[in-house]
Amino acid sequence: MMDTLLDATDRLRTRGFTNDFCATAAGRLRCLDGGSEHDPEIMRIEEVVRYEGASDPNDQAIMLALSCRCGRRGLYSAAFGPDTSEADVSVLHRIPHRCASGD
Repeated sequence: MMDTLLDATDRLRTRGFTNDFCATAAGRLRCLDGGSEHDPEIMRIEEVVRYEGASDPNDQAIMLALSCRCGRRGLYSAAFGPDTSEADVSVLHRIPHRCASGD
């Protein structure tokens, strides 16, 4: 059975992903806890969680558990599909598409 968004968030928080990241208009990731900004290229994807709405396949979201070289670990969520914002598209294209496990 797939985690709900809340279940996955809780599970990842207990694993140390305590910060929250958001995309900026300039295509960077802002840490909401401290306000620092990071280039997406320095982030490492530790886990990917995707969701699709039960009744609408266009209702999709993605949550990434990220870590960066500075040691911060956190979560980044975005719409995934036709409703993805330009800032999120820029960030999602710039985050290296490799997982910590080597995928």
